[in-house]
Amino acid sequence: MPDYATLMDEATWAFIRRTEASYPPDTASLSISDQRAIYDRMCRVFFRGYPPGVTAQDETLAGVPCRIYPGAGSTVLYLHGGGMVVGGLHSHDDVCAEIRAETGLTVVAADYRLLPEHPTPAALEDTLAVARHLAAQGPIVLAGDSAGGFLAASVCHILRGEAGVRILGQVLIYPGLGGDLDSGSAMEHAHAPMLTRDDVLFYRGLYKGGTETVEPLQDHDFFGLPPTVAIGAECDPLCDDSARYQAAIHAAGGRAQFFLAPGLPHGYLRARSIVPRAAASFAQIITAIAALARGDWPYGEPT
Repeated sequence: MPDYATLMDEATWAFIRRTEASYPPDTASLSISDQRAIYDRMCRVFFRGYPPGVTAQDETLAGVPCRIYPGAGSTVLYLHGGGMVVGGLHSHDDVCAEIRAETGLTVVAADYRLLPEHPTPAALEDTLAVARHLAAQGPIVLAGDSAGGFLAASVCHILRGEAGVRILGQVLIYPGLGGDLDSGSAMEHAHAPMLTRDDVLFYRGLYKGGTETVEPLQDHDFFGLPPTVAIGAECDPLCDDSARYQAAIHAAGGRAQFFLAPGLPHGYLRARSIVPRAAASFAQIITAIAALARGDWPYGEPT
């Protein structure tokens, strides 16, 4: 088992302890309603409010409740994490507001339907509907963390080559992409703080309970995907998914970059104001979103 006492610094441990104070380690075994209540309370602990000048308005787009943070230029469609079980417009509200403030771009957060009340592929159908709606108005960048990264990548696989849809790129933040859970980081970090392998199995089981599943890493064709930046947290059973996804796109001749967030656990976005390592990774995320929205690829070409 990794020595997390040395892998993670004191600021990160303070963040973990603060999270665990409102998010018990056995949360995944509780009822769905209890999980949501716990997650909502935890998110409020870290809520930072909006940066000056940022506003938001709630609208329904393509039948899906959304929160729009008006800006200029291309639109960022942000998909929240939470295993497709918890979270919503409130859980990542300040994250989206800060992306809007730092990039100047319009950000749209989609409140997709959640498991288990809405079985697979409900969440994917909602994100596809919003992506198509936004793309009909202009080019978009997809971004998401954890399960939101899974949905973002799934949308890119389905919509590639579709007429009238221009996706400038995708930024995936510690995503779960359907990778092997019996090797690599899934086993090495099976008992990591913040997210365990058992947690991943629980959420994946709910998702796969649906009749139609799409898992990006299980695709056999990675050609034609938009420029991709995938960021893996070092102390996370899902870390290898980002690296494997980057390698698959790269092997197909596409543009993809993998960044490792050293010494950080799953869910570190909430630590961006209190943990220097998380702040550095968030700055990297902002840079990637802004670059993709400009049509820039500052990471070099496949070799």
